[in-house]
Amino acid sequence: MVQNRQLKLAAYLVGSGMHVSSWRHTLANPASSIDIKALQKQAQIAESGKFDFVFIADSLAINHESHPQILNRFDPIVLITALSAATEKIGVGATASTTYSEPYVLARQFASVDHISGGRSGWNVVTTADATGETALNFSREKHWEHDHRYERAEEFVDIVKSLWDSWEDDAFLYHKEAGTFYDKNKVHEVNFKGEYFSVKGPLNIARSKQGQPVIIQAGASVPGQRLAARTGEVIFTHWDDIETSKKHYKKLKAQLKDFNRSEDELLIFHAISPIVGETEEAALQKYHELDELIDPYESLKFASGYMGNVDFSKYSLDTPAKEVEFPEVNSIQSSFNEMKKIIEEEDLKVGDLYKRFFGAAKKDAFIGTPTQVADEIETWYTERATDGFMIQFRLLPRDLEDFVELVVPILQDRGLFRKEYTGSTLREHLGLAKPVNCFTKKVRS
Repeated sequence: MVQNRQLKLAAYLVGSGMHVSSWRHTLANPASSIDIKALQKQAQIAESGKFDFVFIADSLAINHESHPQILNRFDPIVLITALSAATEKIGVGATASTTYSEPYVLARQFASVDHISGGRSGWNVVTTADATGETALNFSREKHWEHDHRYERAEEFVDIVKSLWDSWEDDAFLYHKEAGTFYDKNKVHEVNFKGEYFSVKGPLNIARSKQGQPVIIQAGASVPGQRLAARTGEVIFTHWDDIETSKKHYKKLKAQLKDFNRSEDELLIFHAISPIVGETEEAALQKYHELDELIDPYESLKFASGYMGNVDFSKYSLDTPAKEVEFPEVNSIQSSFNEMKKIIEEEDLKVGDLYKRFFGAAKKDAFIGTPTQVADEIETWYTERATDGFMIQFRLLPRDLEDFVELVVPILQDRGLFRKEYTGSTLREHLGLAKPVNCFTKKVRS
C-alpha cells in the first residue's frame, strides 16, 4: 500500500433513497427530495461520519418512467449551496451538464459555491445521458446530440471553465484604501478562447477560491469519457459488476494519466455501492427484502428502461428470457448499456430480474451483512486496488446512512483505513489533491 493512502467516502443524496420504492417505506419522508431540512440533516450525518463529500446528481428532463425522487427536486447547484451552509467541513459536489449549459455561467456558479463553502465544492462534469431524447426538447433543440459529439464539446467546455476559474491570481485583489487600489491589473487575465463550439473572452467576475478551483468529478467510462477523465478529471465514479472487472479498469484508467503528464495520485476512483447493514446477516437481508417487497415489477422496469434504450417492457411477461428483449441502440450512458447487454447475454436472466440485477443493493458483491462483513468487503476492494474509495448510494435515507456511519465507519477507522477527524478544511485537502497552479502564472513561469 502506498504510504499515506487513505480510503475515500462520498454519500449520494437523493431524497428518500436510491431504491425506486424507497418513498413507500414506513420510515421514509416521501417529500424529502424537496425538503431542505431533511437533505441538510443527511449531509450533517455524513459529516459526522467524516465523509469526504456529499453528492447531488441531476437530470434535465422527466417523464412517467422517472425515478420518483427526481420528479420534484432542487437544482443541484442551489442545493449544495444550502448544504454547505448547514455543514462545516464536508465537501459538496453537484452535477451540471456541458451539453445544456454555458461555460461562463457555470464557472461563475461553481466559483460562487466554492467561496460560500470555504473551498468545499466539486463539479460533476456530465454530457447528459438521455435514452429518450426528451432533454433536447426542453432546450429548443430537436434532438439530443450524439455521444461523441457531446464529448467533443465537453473537452472545450471544461478547458474554458478551468481557465475562467484562474482569471484572477490569488493575490490580485489588494483593497488598499489609502492608495485607492482595489486590485492589481497585472494579475487579472482574459481567457480569449475561440474553438469549434465556444468563444469566451473573460475574465470571470469572481476571484479564485480558497482551494484554487472546485474539484472536477466525472463518471464517463466510454473511450471519449475515459480520455476526458484522464486529461481533466480528479474524482471518477465507476460501477463495474465485480471486483476483477473493477481492478482491470482501475489499472487501465490510471495508466492513461501519463499521456497527459499526470501522476496516479492526481485522480481518485470511487466505486458505487449500496451497502445494507444489520446486527446480523439475516437482519441485513431483511432490510434488503423489505424494500423489494414494495416494488411494482413493471414500475421498476420503467425506471430500468431509461438505461436500456427506452424499452417498452410492458409488452413482455416477467418470465420472458431477457435475451429475447429487443434492445435498441442508445444515445445515453454507453458503457452502462454495453455492460448490461453483456450480462444479459451471459446470464440466464428473466425480464422480471432486471431491476434487482442491475439496480439492486450491491450487484454480485458482498456489501449486505453485518458491520464487520461490509467493512471486510470495503477493505478488500480498497487494498486490492479495485478502487480508491466508494460513492455510497443508500437505498433508504436517512436510515441506511445512519447505520453505515454508526456501525461501519468506526470499524474502518479502527483499522486505520479511514480518518477519525478532518485534518483540512477544503475538499481538495480531504481528498489529498493539490491546489492547482494558476494556468496564467504557470505560463509566465514556463
